[in-house]
Amino acid sequence: MATNAAALREEGFGATQRRDAWWAGPLVTALVLGGFVVYTTFRIFQNAYFHFGEGTGILPDHSYVLSPMYSPLLVLPAWVPNWVSPAMLILWMPGGFRLTCYYYRKAYYRAFFLDPVACAVGEPRDQYKGETHLLLFQNIHRYFLYVALVFILILGYDAIESYIWPTADGGHTFGVSVGSLMLTLGTTLLALYTFSCHSLRHLVGGNIDCFSCVAGGQTRYKMWRGATRLNEHHMLWAWTSLFGVTFADLYVYMVASGRFADPVLFVLR
Repeated sequence: MATNAAALREEGFGATQRRDAWWAGPLVTALVLGGFVVYTTFRIFQNAYFHFGEGTGILPDHSYVLSPMYSPLLVLPAWVPNWVSPAMLILWMPGGFRLTCYYYRKAYYRAFFLDPVACAVGEPRDQYKGETHLLLFQNIHRYFLYVALVFILILGYDAIESYIWPTADGGHTFGVSVGSLMLTLGTTLLALYTFSCHSLRHLVGGNIDCFSCVAGGQTRYKMWRGATRLNEHHMLWAWTSLFGVTFADLYVYMVASGRFADPVLFVLR
């Protein structure tokens, strides 16, 4: 049986001395990420049922609730074909942040390209060229981070707006529904994922050797410590935020399409 990397390559893909279910992790990752891609593609091309509440014609007495997959909601010209949705024009930005994420790169390289499929398991390739040539674009992750930070502000605004309910006299009041809580949870998880990013940790403090030697050093040190603590659970935030966004969109879709009404917890009158 193979005992080193060279021997594993000679024995071929899947050669290993491991006795555990090493294939389970990549398989589950492939199923979950693949399912997310299929669902997102469906919703992008559906171009419907992405909001409800005040001003939408669906539950007009409800606060305005917008799916995170369609935020910010762009108004397209009339000449644009119906199959072109606002989501098509915006999702590539947060999607690019996830695609180039250091953790997700490891996850989908293993799940879809089997490179490497797992530790101490034979690979289908006999050489590694790194993220060069076609994968050179992965180096722009830090720039997608800046875009992701802007999206956190936009989604945060959407979450706040979902607590503002219309009143009979034309004013507004405060209220809470399951939909507003779903948006808040999804945005919170996205913020934790974004703020735990390796690039953000480097940006706020990883590129200096002496915090006391630079302007605002103590502030940067505290930010770096906070980002480091979040970064320790980056994988957790990566997965929970993915589910949070998906479930928030699915919830808006179900309510907007009339499957069920959004339960109201309370509204101040």
